[in-house]
Amino acid sequence: MRSSPFLPPLPALRVFQAVARSLSFRLAGEELLITQSAVSHHIKQLETALGTRLFQRKSKSIELTEEGATFLSTVDHALSLLAKGTAEARSRSGRTAVRVSLLPSFAANWLVSRLERFQKEYPTIDLDLDPTLRVVDVRRGEADVAIRFGDFSADKQGGIHLLNEELSPVMSPVLYGDGLRFQSPDDLLCQPILQASSGLEWKLWSGNARLSIDEAKQVRLTDYNIVLQAALDGQGIAMGRNLLIKEHLRHGRLIKPLPIRFSSERAAYWAAYDPNSKNVAIIEAFVAWLKTELQS
Repeated sequence: MRSSPFLPPLPALRVFQAVARSLSFRLAGEELLITQSAVSHHIKQLETALGTRLFQRKSKSIELTEEGATFLSTVDHALSLLAKGTAEARSRSGRTAVRVSLLPSFAANWLVSRLERFQKEYPTIDLDLDPTLRVVDVRRGEADVAIRFGDFSADKQGGIHLLNEELSPVMSPVLYGDGLRFQSPDDLLCQPILQASSGLEWKLWSGNARLSIDEAKQVRLTDYNIVLQAALDGQGIAMGRNLLIKEHLRHGRLIKPLPIRFSSERAAYWAAYDPNSKNVAIIEAFVAWLKTELQS
């Protein structure tokens, strides 16, 4: 089927929307689970189709042009209408979609491998996954369910506790050697400390282990997926989230140099949803399934 000469390349629209929100090609790529070069390609394709520049490139940042800001308003409205129409069509066909906002690391390393299991149990429910680092407001309809990691026990959106994570340092076998130098937490400081931007995992574990990492070489990375890849590449020691690294441990791609572990609701998975949603029964079915799977 030939594309319409009156429509822009449709896949590029969501990429444009993600870049416009974050004002970063890198963050947009992480949100959409595509490479930064793919993001750049989509934006160039869209600008060519429109015959105008959507972003002003600067040395270390980008910003929307006037034309880009105007077009963003159109794209937001169009995609919102498309989402609404899709939901209505599904409801008429007996199918219902649940829009799930979740961290890219949780999506890639845990949920995706279990989607087929969910579909067998709930064949009329479609899951629309939105892997993103953005904070979403479920009460404003930005997602039906938001799954996040951290301490959300007092979250105003009403977090539902799913599972406490088990934290312990992990590293590539390449860095471990014979293991003789890893006898105490202080021995971890011989390698760079890899951590996500929040630093939550290392803060909690090191406090429990009475280890100060203030003087250690620290590498802060945006998302846990990147932290995990850096650890696999032997670039330093990461704080392992046991739920997300089980396969890497099983296959020997990562090892735990010390037996010290930490688990708490301050490092847990939480789900938030609007209890007044018209699809609350279906949303609660998904959350219940999620909790059962996590604890199995």
